[in-house]
Amino acid sequence: MKRLSLATALASSALAACAAPPPVPGSVSAVRHRSTGSDDLVDEIVTLETRPGVRQSFLLATEGGVRPEVVVLMFPGGPGVVGLPADVNHMARGPVFVLRALDRFRDREVGLAIVDAPSDQRDGMEDGFRSGRQHAQDIAGVVDYLERRFPSSRLFLLGTSRGTVSAAHLGRALGTRIDGVVLASTVFSGTRRYMGLRDFDFRSIAAPLLFVHHAQDKCFLCPYAAARELGEKYPLITVQGGRVAESDECGPLSAHGYYGREAETVAAIKDWMLGRPYPSVVN
Repeated sequence: MKRLSLATALASSALAACAAPPPVPGSVSAVRHRSTGSDDLVDEIVTLETRPGVRQSFLLATEGGVRPEVVVLMFPGGPGVVGLPADVNHMARGPVFVLRALDRFRDREVGLAIVDAPSDQRDGMEDGFRSGRQHAQDIAGVVDYLERRFPSSRLFLLGTSRGTVSAAHLGRALGTRIDGVVLASTVFSGTRRYMGLRDFDFRSIAAPLLFVHHAQDKCFLCPYAAARELGEKYPLITVQGGRVAESDECGPLSAHGYYGREAETVAAIKDWMLGRPYPSVVN
């Protein structure tokens, strides 16, 4: 498989203190080990220069000493700003689904790369950027890094809410370099400000594609009916039930963010990515 050139790195860092795979060029600002019973969890903030003068950071979350079968590039919704600090020990976990469910995804089989907005988009990524060439260039640099760091792992893209705009367009741009794409709480409708995916041709994504949607998602941009219709052509996991919402209908602590169904939703997504039987309905 032809690979794009590795993104220019800010610096080289040796991770001799980690039981992780050998490092590749990139700036790793901090490494945090956390032990939870028999698990040795490793969190790293990796920063690459992916365009001249532009830095792209992501949180790499793995279980130490193992090469995961799958590494998932995750794209949060909203403006897509995670706000990764210089020191991973000062990172705050936000309420968004991909951060709230981080330790449910991460295990010996699955590693995560939670992607922040690049340094020239700190006020938030508009849909025009998420669907454009510069975003694809930034994430191609992240993919270069992950391919070198985890050469035997399969790479997946997972977007939630407005992060599905990134995941869908990147899935098309990266082609066969990606092994699968997951679109959760997909933004099917558009507004004058946000184009969403209303005109996107999902057939243009070369990799296997999974839709995940809550049947009671009341966000006006994310109608479940659109997901149900696409479920006639693509795999669809429908989520039911959960906790009473503690955010607005498009917020993360509602059906839109699988509130109260995080564990079951994550388990179903992981089963699909790992090629295991998965439920079509989660309740």
